[in-house]
Amino acid sequence: MNEVSLVRLYMLRAVYLIIAVGLGLVVWPGVLHHDKPWSLMGGVVNCMLAAFGLLCAVGVRYPLQMLPVLLWELTWKIIWTLVVVLPAWRSGTLDADTMEIFAQCVVVVIIPIAMPWAYVFKKYLRQSGDRWSRAAPASRQGA
Repeated sequence: MNEVSLVRLYMLRAVYLIIAVGLGLVVWPGVLHHDKPWSLMGGVVNCMLAAFGLLCAVGVRYPLQMLPVLLWELTWKIIWTLVVVLPAWRSGTLDADTMEIFAQCVVVVIIPIAMPWAYVFKKYLRQSGDRWSRAAPASRQGA
């Protein structure tokens, strides 16, 4: 894919690697060796983070094919910041727990820096989507 520079591919690989290693060090030990049952949301969050880390590890090899994973990460953090953090900050009710999670989310700034935006727009916004039904019979394709 000559449309994305080698430098940009290595930037993406670095982002995937940082995320995969970070989650591998922080989340996976708890996934593999938790001594007591998790709360419902604790289990959901830890398993989602573990899956995200694994998918980022795949992204080191396939940086363009795994872009939707990074776009998901960027999108949910932006939405969460806009609908949770910003209103709490504006109303003066921003607590320490929310601020701690927000501080962890700020790391997401590396994603838009590495993202090959021209490729993203071309591939996900301008390219035709996949078909919705079976292909027309061969006799009708030429008609």
